[in-house]
Amino acid sequence: MTTPPAGPPELAGDVPPPAAADAASPPIHDHRARLRLILDGGDPVFGRVVAITVQALIVLSVITITLETVPGLPAWTDTFFFYEEAIMVSVFLAEYVLRIYSAKRPLAYVFSFYGIIDFVAIAPSLLLLGLDIRSIRALRVVRVLRLLKLMRYVRAFERLAQALRAVADELIVFVIVVAITLYLCATALYLFENAAQPQAFASIPHAMWWAVVTFTTVGYGDVYPITAGGRIFTGLILILALGVVAVPTGLIATALTQKREAEAEAEREAEAERGADQGH
Repeated sequence: MTTPPAGPPELAGDVPPPAAADAASPPIHDHRARLRLILDGGDPVFGRVVAITVQALIVLSVITITLETVPGLPAWTDTFFFYEEAIMVSVFLAEYVLRIYSAKRPLAYVFSFYGIIDFVAIAPSLLLLGLDIRSIRALRVVRVLRLLKLMRYVRAFERLAQALRAVADELIVFVIVVAITLYLCATALYLFENAAQPQAFASIPHAMWWAVVTFTTVGYGDVYPITAGGRIFTGLILILALGVVAVPTGLIATALTQKREAEAEAEREAEAERGADQGH
């Protein structure tokens, strides 16, 4: 008995059995994962549309909040702003509810950074919707925090957050050193200037304002030393401040550069792997 000839060797194993094919394919039935991908802007079909729409609504909402503070607008703008805000709140509320529904751990999302931002973006309007309480201006202005929602869609914000986490220990040490230095400077200038300017430098807390303004190289000029010792000490502090202010800038810039280089390297490796797969 002759054995039937085998198929071409180059085709062997190209078509997996049905069970294997099903196991290798992504779980397209997981509608929550698909919804989460759409809301995050990663879905190939609807992701970009949703991301651009939400970003446009955020910017439009902030422009409206700004225009609401302009005096002398026509009377019809109150009605227009009211209905526009109602539409904005409806969209953002729907997004918030859908994010809770599609989250792997809904409670973790609610108390996460972006969950709190999404809630703060709608909470003031939900409290004021239908009311005309002009006295609660602060609650209305809080809506401008909707701008923080843009951080979810801009990759550079995530890179900045990673850079800050990478140098968090160094920044904490820097803040502690600056706080100690400010206190010592305020104490020293209080000793130099209290007798000559008892009102401007009445206490160490009063001198702390001078220390902050001088250490940040702002120099408003409302409080300044007049004694020889105070002026010499201020000059030394200004020279020291120029170097201190550059420390966090250098730390963050270095961390950002490292993150960007790591991403570029990962992209090159992924591109090389895709080229190798296509070659086979």
